Amino acid sequence: MRQYTYRRQSLKRTGYEEGHKEHTEITVNTNEESNSLKPCEDPQKSLLRQGHSMKNSVSVLKRIGSTVTTTVASLASLTPETKPTRRRLKSSTELALNGLKFITKADGVAGWPRVEKDFDRLTETTGGSLDRSKFGECIGIKSKEFAEALFDALAKRQNITGHVISKDQLQIFWEKINAPDFDSRLRIFFDMADTDTDGRLSKDEVREIIALSASANKLDKIEKQAREYATLIMEELDPYDRGYIMIEALEVLLLQGNTKAVSDLVSQQVEVSQSRNLWKRLYNGVKYFVLDNWKRLWVMALWIAVMAGLFTWKFMEYRNRPAYQVMGACVCIAKGAGETLKLNMAIILLPVCRNTITLLRTKTKLGVVVPFDDNLNFHKVIAIAISIGVGLHATSHLACDFPRLIAADEETYKPVEQYFGVQPKSYVQFLKSVEVVTGTVMVILMTIAFTLATSWFRRNKLKSLPEPLKKITGFNAFWYTHHLFVIVYTLLVVHGYYVYLIKTWYRKTTWMYLMIPVVLYLSERLVRSLRSRIESVKILKIAVLQGEVLLLQMSRPNNFRYKSGQYMYLKCSDVSSLEWHPFSITSAPGDDYLSVHIRDHGDWTNKLRSTFSDVRHSVCSPAIPGKMSERRADLWNGDNLFSFPKLVIDGPYGAPSQDYKNFEVVLLVGLGIGATPMISIIKDIINNLKVNTGDEEEGRGSNRNHNTVTPPSISPARKSELFRTKRAYFYWSTKEQGTYEWFKSVMDEVSEADVNNVIELHNYCTSIFEEGDARSALITKLQSLNQAKNGRDVVSGTRVMSHFGRPKWRSIYERISVKHPNTRVGVFYCGPATVVKELHNLATEFSQRTTKFCFHKENF
Repeated sequence: MRQYTYRRQSLKRTGYEEGHKEHTEITVNTNEESNSLKPCEDPQKSLLRQGHSMKNSVSVLKRIGSTVTTTVASLASLTPETKPTRRRLKSSTELALNGLKFITKADGVAGWPRVEKDFDRLTETTGGSLDRSKFGECIGIKSKEFAEALFDALAKRQNITGHVISKDQLQIFWEKINAPDFDSRLRIFFDMADTDTDGRLSKDEVREIIALSASANKLDKIEKQAREYATLIMEELDPYDRGYIMIEALEVLLLQGNTKAVSDLVSQQVEVSQSRNLWKRLYNGVKYFVLDNWKRLWVMALWIAVMAGLFTWKFMEYRNRPAYQVMGACVCIAKGAGETLKLNMAIILLPVCRNTITLLRTKTKLGVVVPFDDNLNFHKVIAIAISIGVGLHATSHLACDFPRLIAADEETYKPVEQYFGVQPKSYVQFLKSVEVVTGTVMVILMTIAFTLATSWFRRNKLKSLPEPLKKITGFNAFWYTHHLFVIVYTLLVVHGYYVYLIKTWYRKTTWMYLMIPVVLYLSERLVRSLRSRIESVKILKIAVLQGEVLLLQMSRPNNFRYKSGQYMYLKCSDVSSLEWHPFSITSAPGDDYLSVHIRDHGDWTNKLRSTFSDVRHSVCSPAIPGKMSERRADLWNGDNLFSFPKLVIDGPYGAPSQDYKNFEVVLLVGLGIGATPMISIIKDIINNLKVNTGDEEEGRGSNRNHNTVTPPSISPARKSELFRTKRAYFYWSTKEQGTYEWFKSVMDEVSEADVNNVIELHNYCTSIFEEGDARSALITKLQSLNQAKNGRDVVSGTRVMSHFGRPKWRSIYERISVKHPNTRVGVFYCGPATVVKELHNLATEFSQRTTKFCFHKENF
């Protein structure tokens, strides 16, 4: 066995004189079997001096010591001490734990001045006395129950018997809960649990503090099982069954197995190297921007060049025509803009030809040079260009050409008389023309469609809208108004036929631009309509899961071939006979069924969930204990007497995540329901691992009783050739504990089947306060105890340990970069846009080192 000690110096800001430095010592014991990080023991506080042995009481605690990763093991060789030590300084324990804090940044409190200001606001009507019920609001703790328990503990220590305190007393409370030493905060935490003030914790008191911590972190399941978990803690800390534990045992529990010091050491070793030369930094920034976006850049450059060429061609053509003498440059601008409008109105249909795009990206190598993932973004860019073109075209005609035609003298007007007839004397005559009427209607319809397609209206983000207007916004409004394009394109052809200053039919080119894209798009719609009627599906299983999520498992139609990460469209006639909605496929290609997880996040999804959960309740089994509000219905081959609403599907369609097999290392990130395409990828990886190890039958799925067609098997050699992924990191961040039920079986399957540790799973519950917060300290240690004893995480209920708070994306990128140098890592993200910029920027930043991160985002 070898032992290393790492020492870090830091400046103590409070409690010491300026300039005083303290040392953090972390002792790493290494042997051939394992590496574990343990806080050094303080002989003065050792429980072995309390008159009884704690060997049995910390039996599980010893087993939950954090495993030091290969990265930290290599870090150990950087600064080995010649004389190992096992002495634990008090200050080092505080830094190693770095917590048991009652106030964190997440609470939004900016120090005592802010607390004092809130105190004055809350006590305006009470004469300067703060009530116990307002204590949490004043200091910034959102959990009322936890704040009141903290108030009681502090009041006991100050011999305050009432339920109100003054500002001076509040300041004392504030100083106590922000005390720099760990022992002080530990005593407050102990007093919160020790409700009868006898200096020891009974089982009921442990249960109460567990329930209190669970409530503060919105962990309903832990709160309901508080008695069971209290028993677990008492078994470990009270081996002699005395019925209570002392504060020393609680300290052992809270200090054991802390990993934050290790994370800090690792983070300190990976630093971003930035050149001090401004021009070099600018050069590198441009260089990596081009490398990351070259496919987008060449497509945009080609498109802009074509538009500029068309505009210039038409401008010069009309610059040399007699009409220029009457209308001047305005007619040139109008005609140039009109020519670009024809092009854009044609190609705007191409990015939404989903079957064609899926075919091209799947069956051809065009994906190497064409950014198919950006089809919807390109669709939006073209829409912006159309808006600009319409503005130039309409303004030039209405505000310039028409007034000049009316004001022209007879001689000047004569060259254009063959196009406009007798010279108009009134502006109204132009407004009554077919060209202006059709153009005006098109502009109105496009304005409606474009406006309701923006994210503010499509996702109902404008909460300040009057109630009547809210009813005509949302996804349904976007869906239906977008189909106004049928009228728009009809009017566009008519508008092009009556176009100004052109008489010969072959020069009226609007229909020529539109013909191929419109025929292609109409063919796609026809194929999708026929395919959805042929590929009907039968419901095999439904489940209404926590978090308002509907699980639909359905039969897999013949010849339905898809890749993990792809999505399909669903239509339910009982909800709407016209609406199709996209959902990621959560089953794997090796499964002989299709499954989707649909979150209630709008009118259509709400109606769909209600339709499937409410209809024919008699076929559903009662809610399964421990799975709140869950109901299941398993139907086999028409043996049931009831039928569910008919579902039709359309797809599959290509998505960025389907390209994950092109990378040896992948980072899969899902926020909330955005984990759905990543789950399919994980299942696919597991199935491929089974196939490559010879367990092909198991890898192809287990639902053989549904009599659906399974894709033809692929030889292990060919499968290995197609499957390049050798390492996958999955990070799933969600707000609610209950959402882990969505993919609990998948998590357990990965834990059991992934014997070679190919997939690394990380679940994050953002409702739980991060490590170091007193509200989550006990949950953290309870989690370790239960994992060591039962192999289950107390938060997710799976074999995968959950993290608390939000992921530290920079640290995640750092760790992957260190573990996989000189490697291309595929980063695939699905979820809200809140972290897209951060993930993309970090991918660009870290790609400037040895590891290349390629970022991909799902678009629907």
